[in-house]
Amino acid sequence: MSTNLLLVHCTFPIDGDINEFAHKLVAAKLAACVNIVPNIQSIYTWQGEVVEDKELLLLIKTSQEKFPELETFIKQHHPYEVVELIATPICQIASDYKKWCLESLQN
Repeated sequence: MSTNLLLVHCTFPIDGDINEFAHKLVAAKLAACVNIVPNIQSIYTWQGEVVEDKELLLLIKTSQEKFPELETFIKQHHPYEVVELIATPICQIASDYKKWCLESLQN
């Protein structure tokens, strides 16, 4: 059963101002909550070479309706040329947390 909520993954450079970025997402009501997971190691291909970076991972809770605006905001304010932005539907969630998320996203 769909809850209309999404868990969005987004990586961020370790030297970026992640706290300000996360605060802006929540203040704009594009995210109910942003968790910042420190010290992830990413290995990927970029411009024909395999590279390795230390990054932060944002876990963003939002709704399907807010996703297009969230995507636009992130692409405008994120320092990467190509942003990892992966949304997964939340199928199961505690009812009180779901209620809080939806209320937090209301304008």
